[in-house]
Order: sequence, then C-alpha cells, then structure tokens
Amino acid sequence: MSKKDIFGDDIDSGKSFEDFEAMFAQSEAGGLKTRVSVGDKIRGEILSIGKEESFVSTGTPTDGMIFTRDLLDENKEVKYHVGDMIDVVVLSTKGGEIRLTMKGSKSAEADSLEDAYDMELPVSGTVTEVVNGGLRVNVQGKTAFCPISQIDSRFVTDASEYVGKKFDFLITQFDKRNIVVSRRKLLEMQKVENEGAFMQKVQVGAILEGRITRLEKFGAFVELESGVEGLIHLSELTWSRVHSPQEVVSPGQTVTVKLLKMEEIDGKLKLSLSMKQADGDGNPWNSVPAKFPVGTVVNGKVEKKEVYGLFVNIAPGITGLLPKAKWRDHVDGAQFENKKRGDDIAVQIDEIKFEDKKISLGVPGAGEDHTWRAHQPASGSGFGSLGDALKGLQIKPKK
Repeated sequence: MSKKDIFGDDIDSGKSFEDFEAMFAQSEAGGLKTRVSVGDKIRGEILSIGKEESFVSTGTPTDGMIFTRDLLDENKEVKYHVGDMIDVVVLSTKGGEIRLTMKGSKSAEADSLEDAYDMELPVSGTVTEVVNGGLRVNVQGKTAFCPISQIDSRFVTDASEYVGKKFDFLITQFDKRNIVVSRRKLLEMQKVENEGAFMQKVQVGAILEGRITRLEKFGAFVELESGVEGLIHLSELTWSRVHSPQEVVSPGQTVTVKLLKMEEIDGKLKLSLSMKQADGDGNPWNSVPAKFPVGTVVNGKVEKKEVYGLFVNIAPGITGLLPKAKWRDHVDGAQFENKKRGDDIAVQIDEIKFEDKKISLGVPGAGEDHTWRAHQPASGSGFGSLGDALKGLQIKPKK
C-alpha cells in the first residue's frame, strides 16, 4: 500500500518520512481519525506559521487552519514555534477545510453564528437600543435580542446604561428569523470557573484585597476577583459598634479583608470576610486591662439607651454597660436618666470580664456615702442650722 493509497493524495513535503510511518502505523491499528466535528477539542502540532494563517495537525488527513493572531501574546508577538503542541477547538469543517481556534479563547470567531450557537462559543455584540422586554444587540452585523433578565447577573431596572457598550454573549436561540443572546449565562459560567480556581489557590485566614460592590443592612459585599464575591457582616466591619455599613464603607471603595470561612452551599460559593480582623493584632480589647484598670474614671459617649441602662463607648471598639440600678438611687441620677445617644458622659470602670469582652460601668465616686444629701433641708425652710432647729425648744426643769 502506498502513501497515496492511504490519504488520497501525496504527503506534504514538509512532513518527514518518520511522521508518515507513525501515521501509517496508527492507521493500520485503526486509531487514525478520518474526520473531525465542530466543537471537537484537539491537541495538535503547529506545522507552519504564516503572516495571516497558520496550520496545525488534527490527527486526520486534513490539517487545520488557525488565524496567526490567535497565537500572539499580549505584546502582539507569536509566542509559539513550529513543532509546538497546542490545544485547539474545531470551529467549522465546511468546504473540506478545517477551521480552528485556541481552546478557551474568548475571542473565538466562529465561521458563522450557527457554529457559535452549536458550540456554545462567546460572540461579541454591541447593545444598540432598549426595546420592550429587553435590548437589541448587533452581533456580527445581525440583530439579536437580549431579554433584560439576561443582560447581567444582577437585577436590572434601567437597561439604558448598557446601550452603546460592547459585551460577550452566548447565543441561546438561533434560527433564520430570531437570534436570542444571553450575557448572564456567560457570566454565570465564568463565575463557576473563577470560583473553582479561587478555592484551589486561597486558604481560610488569607489576607486579601477587594472592592465594595454593594451595601445591605446586614453588611457589605466585596468582589475579590472577577466573579468571586464575599460578605463582610456588619459585626465584622469594625471593632466599634455600628448600625449600618454606610457608617464605615461605601460602594467602589478598596478594602483589605481576612477570609474567615469558605464553603459551598447548594453549588454556590459562600465567603465570610472580616475587615476588623485584617490588621493583625488590631483588637482594641487587648489593651483594656492596662488602659482601663478598675476604678478609672473615663469620659465616654452614649452609644445606645435601653430600659436597663446605657451602653457607653469609652474607646474605639470598646463599649461598656452602665446599669440603670447604679444611678437610679443616686443623688445625680436625673442627669443619667436624661442622657440620649451621642451625649458625652463620665463613667467609672467597675468590673472587666476580659474573656467575655464585657465591661461593667458605674457612676464616678459612687463608692462614697452621699445619702446625707437626701436629708439636707432646702434653702429658706427655716431649718438651715442647728441653732435654728433648737429655737423655741422648751426645756422643763426637773421637779
């Protein structure tokens, strides 16, 4: 059997006899492919590199063509050499020609939109206008429709912000009259991919940088990488007590966080983050015993008022409780009763429960006996002195 008998044509002069012998043996063993299909993933050898087009072996009698621009690096220089093995995907097999693109390439150009639909390859499109229920998108010169629910991974109320912008889409419906695309589906696929890579390279306890994306009443969401988002709970924003995340951060702000927990729930990656624990030994409670020994009188600010007492902030991240029972019977109790959130107040450190992170506060000088004040007569009562009190007292002589 001749070489021409196997392949139907003469062997390319660029291939060595050894290459042919290997292919011949593979053919005899029944392992040589005779054809490939759109979407097939192939690992092939670069056979030639031209200015516009290059050729890669496909494991079949027909070599595949790939645009040389797909072989360029970020500096627009060819990063491969003839003989290198690369991973490619079959884009089309029309007219006896095999068209290829790099595996995983987001800029993969299908020979037609139908190929992109069949292979679930991304296509670039520009949003041209907002229409009823969605947006019109220009994809390779053709008009496609993107439902408003599919333009982003988040809920969208104002679709006009996307007009004039270019995005990658997946074609979800294709026929001669209708082309429907989805950006959301592509974002979700990329999110799963990115989350998987994140879980492999990052460990719990890692210190990371991210960007605040949105605020909720229970905390702030942070984007750590493209498609990878975590939550800083309200209690983990700062050591001080806050009532809303807006008091600490704002959307778009870059923050440093510590990864507290990483788990998959119902197929979704959940990340718990902390800002207050990201600065190493930044816990203000570590300095409490030395800075606030029992008996110390400090100036603080009322943080919250409850029926049972006042929560007083005495330092950033340090809050103690002044129980109502400690001022209720005090001679100056009225001034404490009238305190409200934000008011300045002087308190005394009565007790520190370090392990529980609790401080019991008291009224300054409450240890002194001030009960005599309650019995002091009011001015002008006629009983301002002992002499006044004895006036008119009649002492009867003994008989």
